[in-house]
Amino acid sequence: MSAILALVPIRAGVLPSGGAEVVAEAQGRALLVGEGAREAAAALAGIATELRAWETPGFAPGNWAQRLAPVLIDEAVVLLPASPDGRDLAPRVAAALDRTLLAGAMEIRPDRVSTIRYGGRVLAEHLVTAQVVITLQPGVRGVIHPHGPVPEVEFITPAEPADTLADVEILELLPPDVSTMDLSEAPRILGGGAGLDSAERFDQLAQVAALLEASAGATRVITDRGWIGHTRQIGTTGVVVDPRLYIAFGVSGAVQHTAGLGQPDHIISINLDEHCPMMDLADLALVTDANETLQILQQRLLHPQDAQKASQADV
Repeated sequence: MSAILALVPIRAGVLPSGGAEVVAEAQGRALLVGEGAREAAAALAGIATELRAWETPGFAPGNWAQRLAPVLIDEAVVLLPASPDGRDLAPRVAAALDRTLLAGAMEIRPDRVSTIRYGGRVLAEHLVTAQVVITLQPGVRGVIHPHGPVPEVEFITPAEPADTLADVEILELLPPDVSTMDLSEAPRILGGGAGLDSAERFDQLAQVAALLEASAGATRVITDRGWIGHTRQIGTTGVVVDPRLYIAFGVSGAVQHTAGLGQPDHIISINLDEHCPMMDLADLALVTDANETLQILQQRLLHPQDAQKASQADV
């Protein structure tokens, strides 16, 4: 596989989930598209070595793909993050370039790419012999942010295409809803495992997560029981995540789960088994019943005045 160029859609100067990873995978070669390129470039300090940007408002993946096609035509591999915007833009870029799209890559090697299929149950191998467009799952590669200068940005303005295609029309941009947002984008996640004793506990977990402005997820054994949807399954066989905070309730820490956690800044684990892998990974490990802890946490969040009264009574 020849040189890779990372194509990263940005909004208001913020990199999407997995944005820094695709730039690192491309050995620092990147093209940013959207608003706030200089701010986004600051997040790539020590990572980006060759950085171009097209400063353009809004989000118009069809128009962007048309205008970027001549810029990308000589790139052997165009790599995007499999973030929501990346997943929207990638197929349009592949169509504009008349290339194969390999979506949901877990690993990129010199001559082949591994992608997830069938809801994460199958890992497919693809031999790469031609120019391709690839999306990389956020969190699977990881990236160490070294100290370095903010990269210089070369601004470009792609030419307008002769024929324009109808594009999406954005009627309203809503803030993310933690209860429904893509787990790969969630900055805070509460995960539940087999240590939680019923489907009702996962309703409780979702409520506590919402009160903490976090998203709720689960292990595969729980989604297989039908206690929560498969879109909430965390791990290499589900959704690969990379939150800043992960709180695990009754999660033992099977390798397919922990390998899909990315690199959280903080991990809290609540489990009766003090020797399970999840407890070893945790920054804070609480050896106690996850069901009781979740119940108390829900009550304290729903009725903080009662918790305050109880604390004063103890004093």
